[in-house]
Amino acid sequence: DIEGLAALFSLGPSRIVGDAIFKGIKEIKPAYAMVVHKEGKKSWQYWDIVSKHHEHSEEETIETVRELVTKAIERQLISDVPISTMLSGGLDSSIITAVAAEQLAKENKTLSTYSVAYEENDQHFQQNSFQTSQDEFWIGKMQQAFQTNHKQVTITQQDLVESLQHAMILKDMPSMADIDSSLYLFCKEMKNEHTVALSGECADEVFGGYPWFYGEKTESLFPWLRSTKEREQLFKPEWQKRLQLPQFMQNVYDEAIKEMPHFLGNKEEQERQQLFYLNNLFFMQTLLERNDRMTMGASMEVRVPFADHTIIEYVWNIPWEMKNSGGKEKGILREAFSSLLPKEVVERKKNPYPKTYHPKYTELVHKRLEQILQQKDSVLYELFEHDQLKRLLATNGQSFQIPWFGQLMAGPQLIAYLIQVHDWVEHYRIDIISI
Repeated sequence: DIEGLAALFSLGPSRIVGDAIFKGIKEIKPAYAMVVHKEGKKSWQYWDIVSKHHEHSEEETIETVRELVTKAIERQLISDVPISTMLSGGLDSSIITAVAAEQLAKENKTLSTYSVAYEENDQHFQQNSFQTSQDEFWIGKMQQAFQTNHKQVTITQQDLVESLQHAMILKDMPSMADIDSSLYLFCKEMKNEHTVALSGECADEVFGGYPWFYGEKTESLFPWLRSTKEREQLFKPEWQKRLQLPQFMQNVYDEAIKEMPHFLGNKEEQERQQLFYLNNLFFMQTLLERNDRMTMGASMEVRVPFADHTIIEYVWNIPWEMKNSGGKEKGILREAFSSLLPKEVVERKKNPYPKTYHPKYTELVHKRLEQILQQKDSVLYELFEHDQLKRLLATNGQSFQIPWFGQLMAGPQLIAYLIQVHDWVEHYRIDIISI
């Protein structure tokens, strides 16, 4: 329906928790339960964050964070099959790897670690404010410090593009394009040797690792959604009028804020806590769903210790000056594990999940979208201005150099996203015109 389309194109790839994009379908929200019986149905919330005064000193907080994170990792190491970890050399995956490696060493076992890379990416990597470096140096430091059995999985540009449709089918909707397909391919390769892995997902949402937690405020209500005006201008005027994307986004934002748990503190602290809440509700849910669907699509189980409720309940109430200890993103987490990790890893600036910068990838998605646009019955012609699509192709998406979602999805990923939109409508036989 119209609301489903508006959600898809205003918030996408994130979603409204509890809603689905198809008419007449709802989902049970996280931390809710439902019982259905002859007389009807009953739904209730069984868990929520509780705001309270943080009474620990910074030293006590560091110690508690270390204990909670370590215990969460150790609990998730319990398995009937050998455990591995995804290792980028960043703070989060390195903490998990270090704790896991030390635990396995007590059993005279060696931890297997995996990292993802892209064909010839070292020749084309482009440093930016989000991704300041590649991962190999820091992975090497961790491998050396903890003697892990490490394997790098290298993905080709061709495989990345050819898997876009399969990633869309696993997600049941257009989503994070090659950010999704790369995770699927990564896990597909890992599956040859391991079926269970631990990942550092969610630490940035819980501890405040993203630039929007400590940088300047953006115009967008949701700071991981940018280029929103440019996104709307891709649509035909009649669809802009029908979808009302800016108003829809505002309504979703207002409704989400109404449900936010009360937070103690001054106005500035409440505003930042509001940002944490929105991250948990929208951005973290998107990454968790990506993790679930892509990894299970490769028949792998990937566990996320930083999403453990004991960590989230405690860290929610830590004041920002402690979370940002030392003026560094996730400062309290760095302090908690500074004695365990190599110094270079502790001091490394946050980098997101790696993406391809190879021009061949852009060429391949460009070619695929050109082929789609030869089909005059494509949904892309129904929704979007033809001139805008031509301009997007002619410039290889350069008008979307600032990521339009998160930290990674710039111009080439927008082209790939439009490919997924076309394939989604075709695969699920969706009748957009009658909506």
